[in-house]
Amino acid sequence: MIEIAVAYYLGIDGGGTKTECVIGDEKSILASTTAGPSNITRVGEECACDSIHQAIRAACDAAKIAPQDIKRACIGAAGAARAEFAATLRQIAAELISGEVEVVGDMAIALEAAFGAGPGVIVIAGTGSIAYGRDAYGTTARAGGWGFVIGDEGSAHWIGRQAVSELLRSADGHAGEVGAKPLSPLTGPLLGELRAALNLESLEQLARVANSNPDFARLFPAVIAAAESGDELAERLLARAAAELARIADIIITRLFPEGHNSVSEPVQVAMAGGVFRYSSTIRKLFCGHIRGTHSNVVLNDEIVEPVRGALRLARRRRS
Repeated sequence: MIEIAVAYYLGIDGGGTKTECVIGDEKSILASTTAGPSNITRVGEECACDSIHQAIRAACDAAKIAPQDIKRACIGAAGAARAEFAATLRQIAAELISGEVEVVGDMAIALEAAFGAGPGVIVIAGTGSIAYGRDAYGTTARAGGWGFVIGDEGSAHWIGRQAVSELLRSADGHAGEVGAKPLSPLTGPLLGELRAALNLESLEQLARVANSNPDFARLFPAVIAAAESGDELAERLLARAAAELARIADIIITRLFPEGHNSVSEPVQVAMAGGVFRYSSTIRKLFCGHIRGTHSNVVLNDEIVEPVRGALRLARRRRS
């Protein structure tokens, strides 16, 4: 009896907070694992290497195969457009995987997970944020995603940083938005949540830690908790985040799918990915409301897309 060799494929979504890895054969997913962050810009090459290797080994162990059995792998990561980053990630994976390794942008694997090779717009809001789309002719466009220092509006990092900034400004008596009344942060839930998250006792300590450039993304759950407790400032921040994400989505929808050139029978598919959408029903609801209120030709996918599935699909599709 002739044995038919099984081909194994691996997909990785390397983010600023975690690294997700899946292994599959031609049709099925055999194992999935999660490791630490692997965004080189944020955590450095050594940490990225440790996280990717841990993810690959753990997934292979769960699938009961060796890394050398992987025929092809696809890694999706922010900053992959930079040749040096892509080369570094490819080399890191190649230390374990003998098969072909492809490195693409994180928006490419998210788009693939949401729409396959078809048209649509994906908005990613995790540690960072970006909107990316493709029309029926294969033309692509992106908006946002300019990095956590100068951009990534609506992301977990942006929300955490803005929470600290607005809290301190409010303590000075600044009202925030035009027409808003000054808040009292010393009596609101947001300060308590942030102090607990960072193990701090005062606003002065909060300012000191914030200026040392911490991982603001880890404050996102604290902002959600404060908003759920009725904190007005936290609620305002989540609303702003939703508006920022809708803004970059609007740019791509308008650029690639102008309503005057799009027939009613071909609605624009829009999907969401990332922990901000996954864990904040408020942002999800407000974002969808913004998009539906602006574009009559849009169909929103309510499911949160898992980009790592797109990485696995690309590994299978582009096999040699």
